Amino acid sequence: MATESADRISSHRRGMMVTSLAAISGILSGIASTAIASSATDPTGLFLVGAAISVQFPLLKLFGIDIDDFGAKDYIYVAFMTFSLWFVSWGILLTTHATV
Repeated sequence: MATESADRISSHRRGMMVTSLAAISGILSGIASTAIASSATDPTGLFLVGAAISVQFPLLKLFGIDIDDFGAKDYIYVAFMTFSLWFVSWGILLTTHATV
């Protein structure tokens, strides 16, 4: 029974780490898109979110998350969370005409 509790905590910690990194990466790439891209139609912003998605997997491995267990659903989840938060944060920054 103690190992079940430890496994639950471990899976919880894994989920929190993956979700937190995806959210932070999406928001930071949205801010970087505001700073680097010239307008909403500039493809540089899309390249930045692509780079943010691809950088996360080595970072997760560095943080001790076993990405060898990841399935297609996990990769899609990371990409979707990062893209969604990038889209929302960059959209807000473009709408408010914020400068970084």
